[in-house]
Amino acid sequence: MADLKLGLSTGYWSSGPPAGAAEAVLEADRLGFDSVWTAEAYGSDALTPLAWWGSQTQNIRLGTSIVQMSARTPAATAMSAMTMDHLSGGRFVLGLGASGPQVVEGWYGQPYPRPLERTREYVQIIRDIVRREAPVEFHGKHYDMPYAGDDGMGIGKALKPTVHPFRQEIPIWLGAEGPKNVSLAAEIGDGWLPLFFSPKEDAWYRERLQIGFDASGESGKADRFEVASMLTVIPGDDAEACADLMRPFIALYAGGMGAKGANFHFDVFDRMGWGGVATEIQELYLQGKKDEAAGLIPLEMVEDVALVGPPAKIKDEMAKWKETCLTTVLLSARADQLEMLADLING
Repeated sequence: MADLKLGLSTGYWSSGPPAGAAEAVLEADRLGFDSVWTAEAYGSDALTPLAWWGSQTQNIRLGTSIVQMSARTPAATAMSAMTMDHLSGGRFVLGLGASGPQVVEGWYGQPYPRPLERTREYVQIIRDIVRREAPVEFHGKHYDMPYAGDDGMGIGKALKPTVHPFRQEIPIWLGAEGPKNVSLAAEIGDGWLPLFFSPKEDAWYRERLQIGFDASGESGKADRFEVASMLTVIPGDDAEACADLMRPFIALYAGGMGAKGANFHFDVFDRMGWGGVATEIQELYLQGKKDEAAGLIPLEMVEDVALVGPPAKIKDEMAKWKETCLTTVLLSARADQLEMLADLING
């Protein structure tokens, strides 16, 4: 049973920079963690803290989990990716995602149609820019380079970046939860970033990934493809008490991150068999009854997506995670906790 690679997730900020994040990044680099990841929602961005904290590291890969596509044009994201890749000496991993309609339409003021089609176009443009083989021309349903619309001046010029890329192939990983999006990650991406991964759904994940591998037409792609998931590990004597620390997080995502009928996180728990509970959670959460919503979550639902309880229990349950398609687990913890958590996962 192979060890899993370890990553550190700093997440996105709440009211300000997370306390101790810089120290945790340095400790993860010292301990030999494979990667560190930053995120964005509608507050802090993903790229700035990654560059700031990452500048103090030596070996660890620097990833975004995720850059929201609607926040930047494909060209702007490609520029950031090439810049980060140069500054880090080829350690950058570009994690991308479509986000959801509430954020895209509410925060970025853009429509949210056909996210799979937009993702495919977005990734292709980035790859064309980074390869720097020719001036970039792309005329799709969502992106037009040079712009050819009737409301333009008609003098746009196809360009290629002035910067020569450090690598002509920067890894692109997709954040995905829905079945077609997971397959798309395997088809056009170099990795997949699930949020609520569950070992009991491993066969379903592998099936969706294989569809994408087959569609890519790339021999051996499955062997190099990476899957990195958040894994919350909360050790303690009382599993129920440990689960209490995770319940509000699940309630937020299953109940409050999206409207009824348009919550991709809800759909994930529904596929796990928790549709009835998730429906009740959503009803309460959208009424503002957040504590009641969290209180509905049974221990077993938490244990499907997290490791909680005594260390011996966690080590025993870790075995099933190592039998899945995961290649990396992403931890979120203080600097002084990372070595202990690494030992629980890989011994």
